[in-house]
Amino acid sequence: MLRAYQQCCAICRLRHDELLEAAHILPDGHPLGEPVIPNGLALCKLHHAALDRYLIGVTPDLEVTVRLDVLEEIDGPMLQHGLQGFQGQRIHVPRANHLKPNRDFLAGRYDLFRRAS
Repeated sequence: MLRAYQQCCAICRLRHDELLEAAHILPDGHPLGEPVIPNGLALCKLHHAALDRYLIGVTPDLEVTVRLDVLEEIDGPMLQHGLQGFQGQRIHVPRANHLKPNRDFLAGRYDLFRRAS
C-alpha cells in the first residue's frame, strides 16, 4: 500500500515511514473490506485515526470533508493545520488506475461518514 502511494500520506503528503499506515476504506468487518490496494489509502497516523473516527471523510471525487463540528471548533494550530486546513482538498492517489481507490468503496465509506456526522 505505502509503495503504491509513493511512501506518503494521501492527505498531507507526510513522508515519514514510521508515521504512515495502510488504512482501509471499507472496514475489515465489511463484506468487501479486503486488504487490497483499491480498498485502502496510505495515511499518516493522524489522518488514519481521523478517518476511522469519522472526523474526516473522503468523497468519491477524492476530496477531503471535515466534519462540521470539527470545522467550527476553535483550538490550536494542530487542529487548524492538521485537519481543518484540508477541507475540500483533493487527496493524492497512485497514478496507475488499478491501484487507485475504488470509487464505490469511497462512496460507501463516505455514506458512513455522513451518517456518523
